[in-house]
Amino acid sequence: MIRPLCLLLFAWFATSCESSASRPRDASTPIDGTWSVLAADYAGEPMTEEVRKSIRLVIHEGTYTFEQSGRIDKGIVVLDPTLYPKTMDITWTSGPKKDKRILAIYETTGDTLRVCYDLSGMFRPAEFRTVRGTQFFLALYARERF
Repeated sequence: MIRPLCLLLFAWFATSCESSASRPRDASTPIDGTWSVLAADYAGEPMTEEVRKSIRLVIHEGTYTFEQSGRIDKGIVVLDPTLYPKTMDITWTSGPKKDKRILAIYETTGDTLRVCYDLSGMFRPAEFRTVRGTQFFLALYARERF
């Protein structure tokens, strides 16, 4: 009786353990990757398909690279997944926005990432929407698979 119980417990324990490679290293890891834009709005207006297709986002271990039409801006990203909505602070380290801080909120669902940014750096969006007369940028990204 004890032997089958031990085998059952061992099997359960072995299948419930994750390898260290599959566990997030820190709070940024779940959104680490290369992302393409599926849809985007700026200040209450949808972005054109041409602009949308020119955007690529790379997040890797606390770094943030935003490419649009060949222009590359780099920064540092700090996430707080304990808040609701989750928060993202980006401080640009290169490009025309160097030393500027952007406040954002984000959420992930599978291989999609939704981010609402205030490009003015003055406010943190409270919800995932843009409003005419603001500098809010809302993007729905899809993780690129290679």
